[in-house]
Amino acid sequence: MKKIILSLTFCLFTAFAFAQDATSFEGKSFGEGVKKGDVITTAEVDAKLGKDTKKDMKVTGVVTLVCQKKGCFMNLALPNGETMFVNFKDYAFFMPKDLAGKKVVIDGFAERKETSVEDLKHFAEDAKKSEAEIAKITKPKKEIVFEAKGVVILPN
Repeated sequence: MKKIILSLTFCLFTAFAFAQDATSFEGKSFGEGVKKGDVITTAEVDAKLGKDTKKDMKVTGVVTLVCQKKGCFMNLALPNGETMFVNFKDYAFFMPKDLAGKKVVIDGFAERKETSVEDLKHFAEDAKKSEAEIAKITKPKKEIVFEAKGVVILPN
């Protein structure tokens, strides 16, 4: 009898220990993952930032490009045809290089900033852009960038 009770206790403990958090998004998770609640689209990021320079938020969007060197950054599509640059907190995780076209949810900080010509060229090189495309980068870019502490690739 003791063995049966002990076995059942062990089984219940194991089930609880490996149970998924029902408050998280379904899909492949990177970094800290993303808890459910208050998710906006890329179209709403500018309005949610308002006059603030930096704000914590969760955003969903479609990936247009991933760093082909190691997956160390990605771009999400914006409704105006532009993209939002996304890097990963403390360089702690990377994304699959074949992620373009997939929908993701990111959790972290959106920030208004000016990206230098040097950084823009570096990102273009990592994205395997042509020499001609890189040479066209001559001015810094004012943009909203996102530092993600967690990413979830949503299932199709």
